[in-house]
Amino acid sequence: MTDVAEAYDRRAAEYTRALGTMAAVHPSDRRLVETWAAGIRGRVLDAGCGPGHWSAHLAERGLDVRGIDLTRQFVEAARQSHPGIRFDLGTIDALDEPDAALSGILAWFSTIHHAPPDIDVPFAEFARVLRPGGTLLLGFFDADALEPFDHAVVGAWRWPAAELERRLERAGFEIVETHRRATRGERPVGAILCRRPDAV
Repeated sequence: MTDVAEAYDRRAAEYTRALGTMAAVHPSDRRLVETWAAGIRGRVLDAGCGPGHWSAHLAERGLDVRGIDLTRQFVEAARQSHPGIRFDLGTIDALDEPDAALSGILAWFSTIHHAPPDIDVPFAEFARVLRPGGTLLLGFFDADALEPFDHAVVGAWRWPAAELERRLERAGFEIVETHRRATRGERPVGAILCRRPDAV
């Protein structure tokens, strides 16, 4: 993912100005994430936190949250804007968390640059670090067929929800619910809420 980090580093300031606040978030996305967050008790990881606005929003709602991102400039901007929250440079492909350490993970469009052969790696990591009963909320670009597209920063992928569900189930998750939204003039998006099964 070095090329992804370098591409975002080059445009981090522009990205942060355009999308790095909660004012830029779609109201439906905000409601969805807040509803998910309300049910969490324990530590949360904002996996691919960008400039840190979601981490800060979750912290304001009382969650114990840490953000990680592959892009150094995002991490530095997040630390400057939200000094009371921990932000670290890191990759979702190798999370620096112990097994079963977290109650929740927000992966809001942070896997969109993973090609189909590679996306199972972060899914396995998410499953590893979530405790039994812990939940993952995954945001993605939606499509009827799996396809690459020219993202504003670097190449990305659109996924059918059913294919992502299958990959998540293979990683050990139970699908709780799936949301899809198509807004005129915007790329279709989706979100999948899933959980680690309770220990037997």
